[in-house]
Amino acid sequence: MAKKRNEYEQEEVICEELTMEQPIRPLKKEKLEITDLPGIGAATAEKLEQTGYGTVLSIAVASPGELLEAAGVTEAAARKIINAARSAMEMGFESGEELLRRRERVVKITCGSVALDNLIGGGFESGAITEAFGEFGSGKTQIAHVLAVNCQKQYPDSTIVYIDTENTFRPERIKQICEGLGLDYNKILKNIKVARAYNSDHQMLLAEKIEDLITKQELQVKIVIVDSLTSHFRAEFIGRGTLAERQQKINRHMHTLLRLSDSHNICVYVTNQVSSDPGTFFGDPTKPIGGNIVGHASTFRLYLRKGKKGSRVAKLIDSPNLAEGEASFIVTTEGLKDV
Repeated sequence: MAKKRNEYEQEEVICEELTMEQPIRPLKKEKLEITDLPGIGAATAEKLEQTGYGTVLSIAVASPGELLEAAGVTEAAARKIINAARSAMEMGFESGEELLRRRERVVKITCGSVALDNLIGGGFESGAITEAFGEFGSGKTQIAHVLAVNCQKQYPDSTIVYIDTENTFRPERIKQICEGLGLDYNKILKNIKVARAYNSDHQMLLAEKIEDLITKQELQVKIVIVDSLTSHFRAEFIGRGTLAERQQKINRHMHTLLRLSDSHNICVYVTNQVSSDPGTFFGDPTKPIGGNIVGHASTFRLYLRKGKKGSRVAKLIDSPNLAEGEASFIVTTEGLKDV
């Protein structure tokens, strides 16, 4: 016990020293650990790893407030740690040419429907969040199941993380799609890591734990699916008085998913519920839950609705580089097909 106390006292001294104005020396190592950063000892490193900050990159893209909450260090010490991490990762400006070369590692996961793939630029993109919102039965969860199978068809032995908040994941559906495509459903199901989220805090914790699957278990996570994104937040935060707190939590959750998609080149697919706007007199009154917080954090936004003769219609609402448009598809035993 005495040894543990001395460890914490030693770290407090280091954190106090970091508040002094001193230059941050660049750290040069082939593989940096968070304990190589100034001010992070064994006890602080353990706290950071438990809260999802187990890599130098995750610390570099964090805010001082996040580190303050995660590790209990002072704000000045948190800034020094973050600056040291950013210096080590050489994070700064880069040319458009370098960014274009880095974009070459982006992969596209197809969904089976050529029309829908073309609508979103050739498939669901890695390093981005794609949000699909619509009424029940519009095809949001069907796309999630199809992506889980098609990803492993494109990239064998890849891992899919599925956070289920509404008890909608069905292994029988995965088996059905696999049999239609001639794939081994046992192997596909083995590589899908499903977690049932029982409340919003549990959902946020599961998203933070994905980092451990990648770094500690060394799984090749290609897709993270959250179905649905706002279900628990909508149920737990009722009334205008709780709106600010709800939006703050959703914002934090979305930024966790953004950090995952960007740092590990992962395709993030989230489904969203909708509500009806009574103030809309003309046009479609349907609007997604989560407001501007979800809208700004999502890279691509798809609005799904039921079409004629059992078809589904996807409308691209928002994209950084693609024009708005629509695509029709049908849900079949084998997955998604063009009309």
